[in-house]
Amino acid sequence: MEKINQKYINKIVKKALMEDLSPKGDITTNLISYKNKIITARIISKQNGIISGLNFCKAAFKLIGKEVVFSPRIKDGKKIKKNQVIANITAKTKTILIAERTALNFLNHASGISTITNKFVKKVQNKTKICCTRKTSPNLRLLEKYAVKKGGGYNHRFNLSDEILIKENHISLSANLESLIKKAKKTKKTITVEIENIKQLKQVLGLKFKRILFDNMSIKQLKKSLKLCKNKYETEYSGNANLKNISKISITGIDRISIGSITHSSKSFDSSLLI
Repeated sequence: MEKINQKYINKIVKKALMEDLSPKGDITTNLISYKNKIITARIISKQNGIISGLNFCKAAFKLIGKEVVFSPRIKDGKKIKKNQVIANITAKTKTILIAERTALNFLNHASGISTITNKFVKKVQNKTKICCTRKTSPNLRLLEKYAVKKGGGYNHRFNLSDEILIKENHISLSANLESLIKKAKKTKKTITVEIENIKQLKQVLGLKFKRILFDNMSIKQLKKSLKLCKNKYETEYSGNANLKNISKISITGIDRISIGSITHSSKSFDSSLLI
């Protein structure tokens, strides 16, 4: 996912702007006598990190004022240092003041995800991929998965139609796991089977599907499971991976580690707009 459709961006940003402007607009900015004066503002980084979400930030200003000239000083996916300029905006005073918070909300949210993703990426072995999950903010999944990519991570399935992921609840509601996998194969979709212990693993070994997801296993169990798999499946780990234990998980030789927290619990990037 290298680009996001502009129509989608405008749709999402318009909804966010309306949260700020309904029902009577910016009643504070309306008090300023020189609100139509053209000025230039700068968005400044207040920390080190990875920038993403610039097109959402730009859209917030452009949807308020057609006169806007948005000049980014960096590209999405690039490293930035504290006190560097992220972008310059030339527009009417009222345009900048009205759009400021919405623009920064998108920029800081996406950049926060890219920044934490990149921290995980730096701690794993070259083979292991850091993946996001479907634990995303409602209606912002496309932005958040894009931000993961810009941080050096990889996208798991986008939605329930993309791939088949047979989890614990599916298995408990099915009479036979093998027959469930056979049905799944008929869809021609990528199949992942979630495994919680060695006993479950032995039940699926030998069946043909793409990926095994080891859920909340200890490092000891994980190592044993990977030996049993003998590189016949793509492998993935999920469950409470953090910056302290990610390296140990990666060293086992796992192919992928999926981390929900990079989207659902990422800390907002710190930036500010100065006039």
